[in-house]
Amino acid sequence: MTDTTYNGWKNFATWNVALWLQNDYPLYQMARQWAEHGYKSLSHQLTEISAETPDGVRWDDESLDVPRLNEMLAEM
Repeated sequence: MTDTTYNGWKNFATWNVALWLQNDYPLYQMARQWAEHGYKSLSHQLTEISAETPDGVRWDDESLDVPRLNEMLAEM
């Protein structure tokens, strides 16, 4: 059986966004402030700062697993 996920996430883009939001303190603080509004609202705020993560993944990438990112935000 082959694991088709990326470190437990749907894809690299979702994993990378989650990684930055959980491990960069200023982004973490921002994510906690916007958690109740959901990832889509947060992504609009993030793109005002920078279009993408430091690794080049767009905050509003269409391949992101938004429901899973919303779950992560709710757990923060």
